[in-house]
Amino acid sequence: MKIEVNGRSFAEEPRPGQCLRTYLRDRGWFGVKKGCDAGDCGACTVHVDGEPVHSCLYPAFRADGRTVTTVEGLAAEDGELHPVQRKFLDAQGFQCGFCTAGFLMTTAALNEDQLTDLPRAFKGNLCRCTGYRAIEDAVRGVCHAEAPGAGEAVGRNLPAPAGPQVVTGTARYTFDIDIPDLLHMKLLRSPHAHARITAIDITAALQVPGVHSVFTHHDAPERHFSTARHEHPTEDPDDTRVLDDTVRHVGQRVAAVVADSEAAAEEGCRRVDVTYEILPAVLDPEEAMRPGAPVVHDKDAATARISRPQDNVVGEAHGEIGSVETGFAEADAVYEGTYRTQRVQHASLETHGAVAWFDEDNRLTVRTSSQTPFLTRRALCALYDLPEERVRVVAGRVGGGFGGKQEMLVEDIVALAVLRLRRPVKLEYTRAEQFYGATTRHPFTIRVKAGARRDGRLTALQLRVVSNTGAYGNHGPAVMFHSVGESTAVYRAPHKKVDAFSVYTHTVPAGAFRGYGLGQVMFAVESALDELARQLDLDPLEFKARNIIGPGEPMLSPAGEEEDLHIASYGLDQCLAIVRRAQAEPMSELPPDGWLVGEGTALAMIATGPPGGHIADAKASLLPDGGFDLAVGTAEFGNGTTTVHRQIAAGELATTVDRITVRQSDTDVVRHDTGAFASTGTVVAGKATLRASRALVDQLLDFAAAHLQLPRADCRLAEEAVLHPGGRLPLKELHAAGAAVGVEFTADGHFGGTPRSVAFNAQWFRVAVDPDTGEIRILRSVHAADAGKVMNPMQCRGQVEGGVAQALGATLFENVRVDGHGAVETAAFRRYRLPQYADVPRTEVHFMETADAIGPLGAKSMSESPFNPVAPAFANALRDATGVRFTELPLTRDRVWLALADSPRRTPRPPVSH
Repeated sequence: MKIEVNGRSFAEEPRPGQCLRTYLRDRGWFGVKKGCDAGDCGACTVHVDGEPVHSCLYPAFRADGRTVTTVEGLAAEDGELHPVQRKFLDAQGFQCGFCTAGFLMTTAALNEDQLTDLPRAFKGNLCRCTGYRAIEDAVRGVCHAEAPGAGEAVGRNLPAPAGPQVVTGTARYTFDIDIPDLLHMKLLRSPHAHARITAIDITAALQVPGVHSVFTHHDAPERHFSTARHEHPTEDPDDTRVLDDTVRHVGQRVAAVVADSEAAAEEGCRRVDVTYEILPAVLDPEEAMRPGAPVVHDKDAATARISRPQDNVVGEAHGEIGSVETGFAEADAVYEGTYRTQRVQHASLETHGAVAWFDEDNRLTVRTSSQTPFLTRRALCALYDLPEERVRVVAGRVGGGFGGKQEMLVEDIVALAVLRLRRPVKLEYTRAEQFYGATTRHPFTIRVKAGARRDGRLTALQLRVVSNTGAYGNHGPAVMFHSVGESTAVYRAPHKKVDAFSVYTHTVPAGAFRGYGLGQVMFAVESALDELARQLDLDPLEFKARNIIGPGEPMLSPAGEEEDLHIASYGLDQCLAIVRRAQAEPMSELPPDGWLVGEGTALAMIATGPPGGHIADAKASLLPDGGFDLAVGTAEFGNGTTTVHRQIAAGELATTVDRITVRQSDTDVVRHDTGAFASTGTVVAGKATLRASRALVDQLLDFAAAHLQLPRADCRLAEEAVLHPGGRLPLKELHAAGAAVGVEFTADGHFGGTPRSVAFNAQWFRVAVDPDTGEIRILRSVHAADAGKVMNPMQCRGQVEGGVAQALGATLFENVRVDGHGAVETAAFRRYRLPQYADVPRTEVHFMETADAIGPLGAKSMSESPFNPVAPAFANALRDATGVRFTELPLTRDRVWLALADSPRRTPRPPVSH
């Protein structure tokens, strides 16, 4: 057999049944990515004799005698980028970049006719991060990236430092490394929603050739922990074991088989003989709270930190401001409704996974796709009684997160195997395992009641919230508390009440997800207030504007006051002004004849970090060549923090971003970093970077002044030199002078994440609905974002667009369906529909002109918050068009059609005009 790959010949025979993707990766072509193993995502696209193919479906033996090109082979031999690679770099047509190689290879093969129909051309490629606008701009040759200037970095569209590696396929994600002597792990998972393991026989599994070991609950530590990663572990219940003798959901891991190959490990799993005692299961959270329901976790409440284990309530919040009974009595109109949101999968294209080994210093090293390497190290050390200095956790470039990788789902079991076998071990989830073995967004049921006077002033707001946290409580209480925080605090009402419950069921666990519960509850609150305004015959936008909190006002939530949370800058009024302007503009796209047209708005407020502190450390150093090294703990997974940190440092150090080398997401790099979650990458880690950079400037100028025997005031840092009245002292010479006397120019920066500010968003849609089919078209999408001082407008716009696109998926069709036995039915992309290129409109993004008093250089967060107002804005537009109030997500076409079939509004309204 002979295959030519990127100009090199390979004669090795593929393994029986081996696909081209794994054949190529086995030979070091790591630009070929695994996203689905089913031909659904396009991340593995390569060219075979010039034609694009999904290499996960292409048998390797068919490439015999053919020429294969991967993304690494697109560039010319002299290193000149392919025109498509250059376009994606100029437009910054990527975020995490995991899908980018697939898009590049697809684009490079398009002819002129195909370029005119990109929705069809990209039907086989998925992106979870960008919202596709940046990809379209790249294909069309639009350039957004700016050239860096010394000290002028903040506020400019500077490109991501890893961009050249992303477009050439050389950026290294978790498994894009070659580790000798590697063993592979596969997991046997439970077929039952609730059962006790009474016997487990591994004899036959150990007889499979290549199998080294099988781990069961007999090998696991007895102690319980939470897979959720927070700075304060006491926020989450300790209800999980590495391997348990009781399984509580279909898909829970039962045993781990370690072998020379994945195939041998899979066969070993098939031969593990497990005897189960089937136990009663409860799948509905309301039923789970009723007397006599099966108990999910029969544990001590205080030790495990579970609110009421006998009632399956893992956490709860109850509070009242004033008296809602009085408030409703004072109201001229009262609306009450029940809203439901569904399970949603994060669907990051890189699945969960880790590989671990002992390094040359006999330290346990774990390379993992994680948003929280430092917290994961802390958890591993606690679990296995290891000193922190003997454990290193590092994240390569992470292929998407969205909160799903704020968990320890794989590192614990991989570490167990490595500690026992003293060999490198790898565990990489399949796409199916992501659905039933990872986590989802929490399903919510929200009962909302709101009252107002005729003048449009709210008198009372009451919520009853039930969150289904699934079989384990990771993030359950925290998501529940957060969900009823800013969603009630953003509105003035003299009387407010909340009763909220996070409830165990025997279903796949839920966890952290973009918005962290706010999106679910704001769907209910924003929909209810829209309906209440209609009862009062008021414009919904005007009604909300009369009741939003203003600058300097207290943010009051019945769930409890957060003393460190402030309105440190206020742009919500500007957000609503953007929406009003959009409403007033004439319709540019007319709907088809006979379609119903409507408009809808929703707003959102979110804290720029979690309560209780979020720690970030950074270190800035002068290098011998006069450049700088910046070490930060936060991970890069398309959130753009690497770019922003370089911009902040470059501005303070009077240099260009290309003169700053960033080392990150490695527990060897800095003292501690809580992690890249809760919108903290810019506002917390960025502030640590700012402080480290300023401290380094002070060091450099102090030493330069002493070295030159000049007053400190006569010295000023400039590009690659210290300027003084007698001329300039190059930084290379300054470094050498320091080295001569044993001085290292290194400075630390620290921020503890408190006090915190709030960010604001508003979303507006104009939609058209076909009453005969239920089809919905988005005629216009406008998003207004108050992100404070925008560090990188191009990048921040991408975060907003990606958030809107992901939220539209959750609004319109994404749904992790669980059957009557607790099994996930949608464990593949082709059964779980993600937004494709053709589904996502070009959202108009507007940034408000504010500067935050707390965030670094006036910045606020903008990674999670765009998600939250999308579903209610869409539902409000649908209500405006059809007269039907939809109270359950997703708003699928069949659900809309069935509701319209019973609706009196069967004739279209005239097109909206202002």
